[in-house]
Amino acid sequence: MAQGSEAGLYPMKTSTGIDIISVNLLLENDTDPVIWRGPIIAGAVKQFWTDVIWENVDFMFIDMPPGTGDVPLTVFQSIRVDGIIIVTSPQELVSMIVSKAVKMAEKMNIPIIGLVENMAYFQCPDCGKDHKIFGDSHIDKIARRHDLEILSVLPLDPELAVASDNGNIENYEGERLERIADILEKMLAEEIPARKAAKPAPAVIIEREGGNELKIAVASDNNQVAEHFGHCEKFNIYVADNGQIVKDESVPNPGHKPGFLPVFLHEQGVDVIISGGMGGGAIDLFNENNIEVIVGARGDARTAAEEYLKGELKSTGSVCHEHQHHDECGH
Repeated sequence: MAQGSEAGLYPMKTSTGIDIISVNLLLENDTDPVIWRGPIIAGAVKQFWTDVIWENVDFMFIDMPPGTGDVPLTVFQSIRVDGIIIVTSPQELVSMIVSKAVKMAEKMNIPIIGLVENMAYFQCPDCGKDHKIFGDSHIDKIARRHDLEILSVLPLDPELAVASDNGNIENYEGERLERIADILEKMLAEEIPARKAAKPAPAVIIEREGGNELKIAVASDNNQVAEHFGHCEKFNIYVADNGQIVKDESVPNPGHKPGFLPVFLHEQGVDVIISGGMGGGAIDLFNENNIEVIVGARGDARTAAEEYLKGELKSTGSVCHEHQHHDECGH
């Protein structure tokens, strides 16, 4: 069963070190039913993004139910999705459902990585002949219709079922998903140089009475830049006028409440937030409150603020792909 604290919810870790969270991991008994309506389920999925303390994530996979209901809509609207893989099966009726999913993704500008057909056939271990248990495949027709790549065609594999039942699914070996792995590795390889090349946005100067002032908040522990935004001891706030710090103060971290800290700092008049780590949900909320986000900072808090004012503090860019925490410290 997953555990939590005031900071957020901690995911369970598999035998090979993969972090995972699901509703079933929150139940006292794994046979308890989850009798929720669509909006409640969608809200829970969003909390898995905002309130779970994800760390060092290269790829996050979100397993969604079929169709175009509340859950995919919530995911597409609240999480920056780099791409989706649509899984289908041979039945003709399923091709209609897949077409709906494709059109939904297109309307919401979500990239489609490609198609995977599951349960395509069963290969007899005695004669080696393929048997199409669920009828002829329609994946070629779907792919042509929507100009999509077929990433893999998966058979019914008893060994896979046994591995899953025994809790050894991560040890299953096969080559059928290599194309997907290649695509994901390419996506990561293209993302890393982009992060390294990212330059901090110029300081936003707000016109106020008394001059051109800028308020910079630094998430701090013992006056050092805190590694985790939501876990910090306090916020050191530096008031700068014409590029020079003229005043400083500190406010204690009021504690974790989903979505609270960005609003709290906005009410303090903060224009820029500097931290060691932060995630996509927190960044989105700060952007909504017109607060610039700088992540990846280290060392003395005041020095970090001064380096920002000089244009010398470089942000690591979006940390949705590299340093995940909950909604306040970064997903």
